[in-house]
Amino acid sequence: MSHAFDWTRGYASQRSPIFARNVVSTSHPLAAQAGLRMLQAGGNAVDAAITAAAVMTIVEPCSNGLGSDAFCILWDGQALHGLNASGRAPQGWTPDYFRAKYGADAKTPPKRGWDAVTVPGAVSAWAALHQRFGKLPFGDLLAPAIETAERGYAVPVIVQGKWAAAAELPELTQQPGFAEAFLPQGRVPAVGQRFSFPAAARTLRLIADSKGEAFYRGEIAAAAAAHAQAHGGVMREADFNAHQPEWVGTIAQDYRGHALHEIPPNGQGIAALIALGILQHFDIGALPVDGAASQHLQIEAMKLAFADVYRYVAEPAAMRLKPAQMLDAAYLKQRAALIDPKRAQDFGPGHGPQGGTIYLTAADERGMMVSFIQSNYMGFGSGVVVPGYGLSLQNRGHGFTLDPGRDNLVGPGKRPFHTIIPAFLMKDGRPQMSFGVMGGDMQPQGHLQTLVRMLDYRQQPQAACDAPRWRFAGGMVNCELGMPEATVQGLRERGHHVLPFTDSYQDYGAGQFIWRLGDPSVEGYAAASDPRRDGQAAGF
Repeated sequence: MSHAFDWTRGYASQRSPIFARNVVSTSHPLAAQAGLRMLQAGGNAVDAAITAAAVMTIVEPCSNGLGSDAFCILWDGQALHGLNASGRAPQGWTPDYFRAKYGADAKTPPKRGWDAVTVPGAVSAWAALHQRFGKLPFGDLLAPAIETAERGYAVPVIVQGKWAAAAELPELTQQPGFAEAFLPQGRVPAVGQRFSFPAAARTLRLIADSKGEAFYRGEIAAAAAAHAQAHGGVMREADFNAHQPEWVGTIAQDYRGHALHEIPPNGQGIAALIALGILQHFDIGALPVDGAASQHLQIEAMKLAFADVYRYVAEPAAMRLKPAQMLDAAYLKQRAALIDPKRAQDFGPGHGPQGGTIYLTAADERGMMVSFIQSNYMGFGSGVVVPGYGLSLQNRGHGFTLDPGRDNLVGPGKRPFHTIIPAFLMKDGRPQMSFGVMGGDMQPQGHLQTLVRMLDYRQQPQAACDAPRWRFAGGMVNCELGMPEATVQGLRERGHHVLPFTDSYQDYGAGQFIWRLGDPSVEGYAAASDPRRDGQAAGF
């Protein structure tokens, strides 16, 4: 009688890295295995990533959905490409629109509802990636997601916990369509209980048959716009029609003989680059790996990075300070000089957002590597689900500001500040690792901490992923259980405000990593999947 188990209890386990020539690593095993099936069917890493991403919208609905945004960095075998598939604000969004509706003292667009929804870009990412790089028919790639949505799946432990935490928020459960989609039988599904999503299967079929066109210029767009209008939003079909993903390249920072690549703004990937650019001025590898001295320097570098990122990152055309200026070597050396190894300082950090995101990565034996992330932002996003279509919409609009002095001011057709960031590590012009760490403002912090462990301390990817993390937010430092008590005490002695973590939804992020061992067709890859999720790295 499986239902009598206590699914939440177990013992700390150390995962081993996976070694294979073809790998998919995601935060849900069904998605990893679906992607792997595409590789076995003769598809490439892009095919695998699209399939895994589509399945993830069904099996981890607390973090992403068909109404997500997405970003991707991929190595096609010869070159690195960056794709920004974040959506833009509806034409009806102005600062005056929000002030008239929510009061003159409103600081941002709301957290939930249609007035938090920008045009969702994830489906356009799948279509754009397939059109340029895919091998298998687009319909084949979505077939596993359609089957999973129709037949259902048993809800796993960590997804269920996050689902339950979100369902305690009336601001979510009272949104139109939420309860119908995500509270079947009037409650959150239990661990091991079957959850099916036939409305989403219908939408996935429309997407598959039209290669995404029905989503932006067809039946789905029309249904979303009608639902917005019926519930006080100003999103229109024309806003969906106008959406186009953008191939943007990458921005990079050298560190310890490698180069970390991130998507340029409107995302926060530049925060990880700034922090590494600052850290390279310290001999961090000479300090004990889990000791307070090493963690302190990483925290201070991250604080300096966030101080700039929260002030300046926005829609690229609106940024007064450009990425090249923020990454200028002389400037980063000046910033590094501000760090006191013995004392925590306040560098005027901004306020960090929270997140609900999935990250996945895939690599094949022909050398293609894909780093892909999609997100509904804060848990279930806006909470809005378009009935009959299973279209669960993100709340990226909440990432805008209503402060006219800020570059990230809301405006028609603008893209907001974004937290989700895929990452890619190069060495000597060749791919080394596709990776990411999901979780709001934890993402660049996770990139920094895992890379320092691998490049400064030679920890293998799974160990670097398993290690306890810290998280800086709102002037405080949270330390994960498992961090040595002496380290926590050492951080307090340096003046850090170390507090226990209280947010039941958000945590210390969750990463997926694929490290290239040599010739992919001979040596293959080593892959890791974060134990903080239900996930798996799978390969053959």
